[in-house]
Amino acid sequence: MARSRANLKVIQPPSPPAARTRATVAAPAPGSTQRIADAITTAIVERRLMPGTKLAEQQIADIFKVSRTLVRQALNQLSRDHLVKLEPARGAFVAEPSIEEARQVFEVRKMIEVQLVRELCAQVTPEQVARLREHLRHEADAVARTDVTGRTRLLADFHVVLARLLGNEVLAQLLADLLSRCSLIALMYQSAHSAEHSAEEHVAIVDAIERGDARTATRLMASHLGNVERNLRLHPRAGSLAQLLVPSP
Repeated sequence: MARSRANLKVIQPPSPPAARTRATVAAPAPGSTQRIADAITTAIVERRLMPGTKLAEQQIADIFKVSRTLVRQALNQLSRDHLVKLEPARGAFVAEPSIEEARQVFEVRKMIEVQLVRELCAQVTPEQVARLREHLRHEADAVARTDVTGRTRLLADFHVVLARLLGNEVLAQLLADLLSRCSLIALMYQSAHSAEHSAEEHVAIVDAIERGDARTATRLMASHLGNVERNLRLHPRAGSLAQLLVPSP
């Protein structure tokens, strides 16, 4: 796969990204290592940064108006999260998951999320169902408006919301990490058809959870994750590093 080495325009850094799904105590300070890591992760989750893209330290430092030391710290953090690959004498690149890694990531998701919905069926409250319904309305609206960035984020966030309803922030963060890696595996914007289908499957899962029907909910979740995995297609996207890290308003 060709490495992306486009020139960069120096621009003002963005506000802390709203699409970040990890649990955080407070918004990171402007120019902080976490802010840089969040921007790169969000660009990956929303499929603006593709696998194999070169992450030049000086370019990123210019974008956020920080030292290369802060950028290096962010890249090291993302390397530990398996989102960035550091290559001696070559620099940092967005990771390129292997087929085997992709299979293993979805395998782990199935093990976690099937049990997640089983437990949620046993304890869900009307207020929690209302929260899920509100999220589904946002998903449907984003799909109807062909809001690619919004629907990609919301369809992924659905799974983290389920974990948070159990009151387990460790599980929510683990799922957020796995979803970030799934975004790398996807390698493309989700088609409108597959996005609509995923949103419909989310509705069916919530219907089963609301009824407390664990058998149906677990079957639907396993089927849904299988469909997501089968719908992946290769379609790299090019662009300057500034454009990819900082989405248009």
